This record gives sequence, structure tokens and C-alpha cells, in this order.
Amino acid sequence: MDQMSGFLTTHILDTALGTPAAGLKIDLFRFQDGVIQHLSSMTSNEDGRTNSPILPQEPFQIGHYELLFHAGDYLRAHHQNLQEPLFLDQIPIRFGMNENNHYHVPLLLSPFGYSTYRGS
Repeated sequence: MDQMSGFLTTHILDTALGTPAAGLKIDLFRFQDGVIQHLSSMTSNEDGRTNSPILPQEPFQIGHYELLFHAGDYLRAHHQNLQEPLFLDQIPIRFGMNENNHYHVPLLLSPFGYSTYRGS
């Protein structure tokens, strides 16, 4: 049996509004041997997801990664009366992928807090 090739997806939900977070920019970085490499930039769609995996099967490698969520621009556009500087602007989530599998890293976001987990 062939082993599944790894890939990475994400999903952003605005828990304050109870809706998917559409139009939020996300950058993906890989850390290897002291070098930080930018791999991709995407923007969340109307469902709060990217239109394709943020890291597809073809370039997938086991290692250390960071998703950088540009939450400030989204929060300014969708939440009224937020004072500058925003409490949350850019949200980095660093994580490791240690098996050739599907990784899903969602972000549950509000103007004053966030959480994440390894989803499925």
C-alpha cells in the first residue's frame, strides 16, 4: 500500500462574529538549518479556507514550519471601534510536521484572543 503524501491545510474562523474569516492573508515559512524560507502566500476564501493546500503534496517535507496570519488587516475591516494599536496584528504559529500525512492547522480568531490545534 502506498503511503499518503503529506500536505498542509488551514481554516480561519472569526469566533467573535461566528463566521469564517474571508480575505485574511497567510504566509507559510519553513525553518531548516538556521534558514527561514518563504514558501507561499495565500488569502482565505469565503469559507475561511485557502482554495488549495497551503503546502501541497509535491513540495511537502517533514520539518519545522510557521503560518503567519495577517489578522490585523482582517480585524480592522470586520470589527468596529478597535483602537490602534490592535491587540492582535500578526499571529505566527510555529509547529513541526514529523510524518508524511495531512496536517490541518486552524485558527480560531477574535480581536482579543486566538487558539489553534492540530485538526483533521
